[in-house]
Amino acid sequence: MTIGPVSAPPQEASVAEPVSPALERVKLMLFQPFDLGKWFVIGFCAWLSCLGEAGTGSGPGGNFNTGNHSHGTGADFRHGLEQAWGYVLSHLYWIVPVAAFVILLCVALGVLLLWLNSRGKFMFLHCVALNKAEVVEPWNKFEPEGNSLFWFRLVLGLIGAVLTLPLLAMIVVLILRMIYRGEPDVSGIVTAAGLALVFFLLAVVFAIIKKFTVDFVVPIMFLRGGKCWPAWKEFYGLLSAHPGQFALYILFQIVLSMAIGVIVLGAIIITCCIAGCLMMLPYLGTVVLLPVLIFKRAYPLYYLAQYGPQYDVFPPPSVPPMAGTSPLPA
Repeated sequence: MTIGPVSAPPQEASVAEPVSPALERVKLMLFQPFDLGKWFVIGFCAWLSCLGEAGTGSGPGGNFNTGNHSHGTGADFRHGLEQAWGYVLSHLYWIVPVAAFVILLCVALGVLLLWLNSRGKFMFLHCVALNKAEVVEPWNKFEPEGNSLFWFRLVLGLIGAVLTLPLLAMIVVLILRMIYRGEPDVSGIVTAAGLALVFFLLAVVFAIIKKFTVDFVVPIMFLRGGKCWPAWKEFYGLLSAHPGQFALYILFQIVLSMAIGVIVLGAIIITCCIAGCLMMLPYLGTVVLLPVLIFKRAYPLYYLAQYGPQYDVFPPPSVPPMAGTSPLPA
């Protein structure tokens, strides 16, 4: 049965109030009592839900040398570029098939990771919402929802690539052209800066869509079943009714991320980088960071629950039987 949007949402949802129950959820799941086996099972679901998202990268930086050697640098760059281009042209017979194979392999690997990640989102949510350490049941139970989420995110990623990659290519071409000439070009700098601003704004928009999808649309799919697009339509009704509160939610998430980063950095320093080395391991690192991951998953769930019981993924607490009565049969 599908339940529509909450009819009487609160006047103001607090971004600070969910912090306490999210911390209590971490203690309940991992420390009451402490069960190492439970850590590893839930950690596997958390690892799947983070698959392909943990890596970070950085590119080499550079600046323009406007000193006495600027022309020499430009000449060296032109010479190196001409040599590289000549090498590519003379070896196209093997460069083209190898490059095509590598690109196809990377695309296939990325699609596979996205599919596993989408299934893992529901598996990890199942563990956090129900305080269970299970793998097989949520993997099978949420197969339709996970596949729908996968297709939604794949299409969203393709749209993002179509919109942002041409901008990035134009920025690179402008920068290379200025380096090739050996001196900065005012019009080129202004154009590259404008394109970079558009690229940044688009990246922010798609990042917010991804954030809302994982934090709120996935829980709605968890509650309602069905596909991703109807769940997004339901959430959009909530978002359009309270844009300021969800904007504050995004800002508070940035603050939370900074605070969590400081705590993790402190743990790395206190343990003389031992914790940092463990966090770098593919699966074990997720188990080490499990309290943080459960908190980050539980916080938006408690925030969403403020908009009514229709959005509460947590089951009601069981009421103990009264004295002198026998519990009801299951």
